[in-house]
Amino acid sequence: MSLSADLSGRGISIQDEFLSAAQVTELVECLETRRARGDFAAARIGSGESLQRREDIRGDCICWLSPPLLSAEARLLDSFEQLRLQLNRDAFLGLFELELHYAAYPPDAGYARHVDQPRGKTRRKVSLVLYLNRDWAAEAGGELRIFGDDDRSIDVQPFAGRLVCFLSAGREHCVLPARRERLSVTGWFGTRD
Repeated sequence: MSLSADLSGRGISIQDEFLSAAQVTELVECLETRRARGDFAAARIGSGESLQRREDIRGDCICWLSPPLLSAEARLLDSFEQLRLQLNRDAFLGLFELELHYAAYPPDAGYARHVDQPRGKTRRKVSLVLYLNRDWAAEAGGELRIFGDDDRSIDVQPFAGRLVCFLSAGREHCVLPARRERLSVTGWFGTRD
């Protein structure tokens, strides 16, 4: 099944080898360059004046992908632009915007059960997680747990090059702690305000 058909049918799509091993390596090098420059910050929860760091809820550090982009990041954005056009053409989602950031979870850190659409906001339509974890073993943990309407869940291993997309509205999910650092590019396709 195609990504568009998966989203239209199940609301979730898992695409292995969205990126090649060489592309994953290039993006990990970009991530490390940004980390060495001090571009990463501890992730926070909430919004506005209630924004706060709560490691018991969310333990990752993030770096927004914003200009100037490194060449591998620019190529990634081109790939996501093609995906956005495909989703609009095949699933009529009306997607215009893309927000992306690197997420680095240290060992034993996770992200508690949550939804990607902040309360009262509807701009985020499709959530994206692209994994950058080379040589990942299943026993390392770090799965993305996605809950269904019946509270049953599926666990997705964070293997390098794997892209997970799901419809953002009301879709609860969490990141389970891992035994080693867990890396991804995470973001959302959205509509205009």
